[in-house]
Amino acid sequence: MREKVEAQGRDLLVIETGDRVEGNGLYDSSDPKGLYLSEILRHQSIDVMTSGNHELYKQNTSESECLVTVHDFKDNYLASNIDIIDPETQELVPLAERYKTFTTKIQGIRIVAFGFLFDFTGNYNNTVVQRVEDTIQEEWFQNAIREKEVDLFLVAGHVPAHSPEYKAIFKAIRSIRPDIPIQFFGGHEHIRDYAIYDEKAVSLASGRFMETIGFMSIDGLSTKNRPTAGRNPVFKRRYIDNNLHSFYHHTSSDKDTFHTEKGINVSRLIAESRTTLELDKIYGCVPRDLWMSRRPYPHDASVYTWLEQDVLVDLLSDESRMDRPAVAVVNTGAIRFDVFKGSFTQDTVWTISPFTNQFRFVKDVPYGKVQLIMDVLNKQTKVVRRDDDAHGGDVDALAPPAQVNHRRWLDSEMDGTQQILSEALAEQSDSGEVIPGYTTTDDAGDDGDDTIHSSIPYYRVPNCIQALISANESIPETADLVYNEFIEPYLTLAAKFAGLDVDFGKEGESYMAGVTMTDLILRWVKENWPCDDSMHI
Repeated sequence: MREKVEAQGRDLLVIETGDRVEGNGLYDSSDPKGLYLSEILRHQSIDVMTSGNHELYKQNTSESECLVTVHDFKDNYLASNIDIIDPETQELVPLAERYKTFTTKIQGIRIVAFGFLFDFTGNYNNTVVQRVEDTIQEEWFQNAIREKEVDLFLVAGHVPAHSPEYKAIFKAIRSIRPDIPIQFFGGHEHIRDYAIYDEKAVSLASGRFMETIGFMSIDGLSTKNRPTAGRNPVFKRRYIDNNLHSFYHHTSSDKDTFHTEKGINVSRLIAESRTTLELDKIYGCVPRDLWMSRRPYPHDASVYTWLEQDVLVDLLSDESRMDRPAVAVVNTGAIRFDVFKGSFTQDTVWTISPFTNQFRFVKDVPYGKVQLIMDVLNKQTKVVRRDDDAHGGDVDALAPPAQVNHRRWLDSEMDGTQQILSEALAEQSDSGEVIPGYTTTDDAGDDGDDTIHSSIPYYRVPNCIQALISANESIPETADLVYNEFIEPYLTLAAKFAGLDVDFGKEGESYMAGVTMTDLILRWVKENWPCDDSMHI
């Protein structure tokens, strides 16, 4: 694509906006994590790269960013508001360069680029994420936006396209440079999105899990030799489905002409890494599709119904507490992908639930109080707010990210007529007419999707689900409240509104020490979904 664009007298920039870690076997299966992925990433040609929140949750991942990824992309990795305690010197230093200025190869467009993370507070204590509103007041930023020779401000970041952080940056730049175009690239919300700030400033977010290549074109920018051309830039965006068919189309090539020698070598490296990590090792075979949001909850095709009625009930039990009933509470955001019918592999394990959070419990909690806590977490979310929450203080952040961030468009439940239409379109697609997929509406309208799809049925799910684990079917007076440790601070706040004075952070104890949700899922699949020859795909 770069060769094609440059041959037309244009420039192509590749932007990467964070969250490269967790959620894929190439990263999660190695020891240390990311060993193979780092080598694969090293071969990529990226012009601007930033950190996401997932790079900062753990000390080892942030240190790997500092020592490996920043080193590999030293000139292009930007960290405008992230500091780290250098693992070698123990000094607090910027994770990477705060900003950079560069001139494009073909047209000579002069760019000042930044790399931001949203106001994240869930990072490990070896890193510091400065609030964006504080960062833009600093002298280096104020000097950067006053650079004399600039044709475009480029702000990349793991920040939603519609966000207070980006609006603050936009206002700061506009107050000084009213006429210079600004291009924002965002992330974090797991949705395709496009925001228009003014006629010369827009923001593009490409979605989630690298399912989409977000393509942004800007025509009419000024350059050193065309100083007045940038008065009326034209912005266009496209959401390209990430598959070879899309790449063949946009490069006017096919399977015989598309692949480069470098690409073939990297593909070989990926295949070798997958083999070494045994990512295609089959642990079981899934008899039916289990969906996060394409079916309502509860439903026998809901991944959450399967989780609460089968996985948790069958396997979540600490040997030292087996004589006591327990109620397990798990946030739905702990699951990150659908479970598809067919082979369940090592790669599937990490794709579905990549997190390393373990289980904890508080003993002898009145069962009625547990139900009140669940009511607060799922139905009275506005009364519970964490000021230091990593996702903006909202208890709804316990749910899958895509659901949290669709709230600008979706009601609490999908309209019945809309649902019937979605299902009709899905049935229509089975005949080969239209395939279900992304159908995006953003600030520029509904023409951004590169491939036309029918809409996918969507149902909201609760923030948390619960499972009663007991030797008998009667409702107990008290039970151990078992939970994944990620939701611990939310439970403490919800308990207060339920009339239960419990500090889960201080009173919580380890439950099934060392076991994670990922471990439970894998064990259940091995024990309950054996394969036969007809089930492999």
